[in-house]
Amino acid sequence: MISLDWVRALARYNRWMNDKLYALAAALGDEERKRDAGAFFSSIHGTFNHLLVADRIWLARFEGVTAPDGAMGPQGIRSLDQELYADFDELRRERALTDDALSAWVSELTDARLAAPLVFTRRGQPQTAPLWWSVAHLFNHQTHHRGQITTLLTQRGHDPGVTDLVAMLRDERARE
Repeated sequence: MISLDWVRALARYNRWMNDKLYALAAALGDEERKRDAGAFFSSIHGTFNHLLVADRIWLARFEGVTAPDGAMGPQGIRSLDQELYADFDELRRERALTDDALSAWVSELTDARLAAPLVFTRRGQPQTAPLWWSVAHLFNHQTHHRGQITTLLTQRGHDPGVTDLVAMLRDERARE
């Protein structure tokens, strides 16, 4: 099982990296952010949207929110490549709000809750596994796709700098 300290560090890392990558992407024009680059979700914008979709689906599951009939997640999410927000500034604001919600949820977690089963329906099939499996998946999934965004930004001449979790942790320790 993963520890609460680890989950809380990953939530902070999630926000740290999202803030960093959205700030870099803001320097690009909308056309450049949305240009098909052959990534899993086509573009920088498409990948940011996918991450928001997936995070909202998982957060709803964690909070016990049942998806409406025919939907994968809250707010009518019907597919993993659904564009929630075409406007980058709105997407960025919603990302920050979702990061706030994820951080708030993580702050309330207990060891007992992490070990307890998470039960939800996926594609009409009931799913049950310890909550920590899905929490670990959520953060791993974010890292995977942010790595793609980092590559796409670097290819466009925008260096994200250090992206290592340990760098964030060292910086936090230095500020204590």
